[in-house]
Amino acid sequence: MFELVRTIAIAMVDAIPWTIALTVFSFLAGAVLAIPLCALRVSRFGIVRTVGLSIILILRSIPPIVWLFFIFFGIGSGLLHLSPFVSGVLGLALITAGNVAEIYRGALKSVPAGQYEAAKVLGLSPLRQYVDVLGPQIFRVALPSSATYAIGLLKDTAVASTIGVPELASAAYHVSMDTFRGIEVYATAGVMYFCISIVMALGTRTLDNRLRVRVAR
Repeated sequence: MFELVRTIAIAMVDAIPWTIALTVFSFLAGAVLAIPLCALRVSRFGIVRTVGLSIILILRSIPPIVWLFFIFFGIGSGLLHLSPFVSGVLGLALITAGNVAEIYRGALKSVPAGQYEAAKVLGLSPLRQYVDVLGPQIFRVALPSSATYAIGLLKDTAVASTIGVPELASAAYHVSMDTFRGIEVYATAGVMYFCISIVMALGTRTLDNRLRVRVAR
């Protein structure tokens, strides 16, 4: 039994880099796109806030598989030539942007008003205010929620198998078809997802502890 599981794991291990890359690139792209979305969402102008809210609602309401199909089979087969991996990254990044924008907005609200006033008193430009004073505080507050979302995104990458990305869920399906061992294969895949999630959680906790120590100083 152990030898069978070991053989299955070896057959699936090549899919792990694809899963990690899909998670990392999707999250990073979404985290960057979330910045202007958050800016729209907290604008002083009502119309701009409404536009930002509408975009976020659209991004969050449409299921991941619909975004992937729209990009890969729609845009990717007509207007542009997009590979399954690029399509998967774009689709998941859009959803990530909508969700992380709300995380950023919550982090912005958690920063005391005195910090904004202090940044202005220092005579810093608006950009330097966020980079030097407000940004580190916002990042520290947003980190736990962002990490939780990233772990969820790791599991959501399974939908990319529907457009041909050779990630972990796709590899598990093909191995199960070749070996006719469904329980062992998918149990192994579950353990792999679990191990990656644990590493991500521990890394985030370590980073959060270091940031807390720096702030305490």
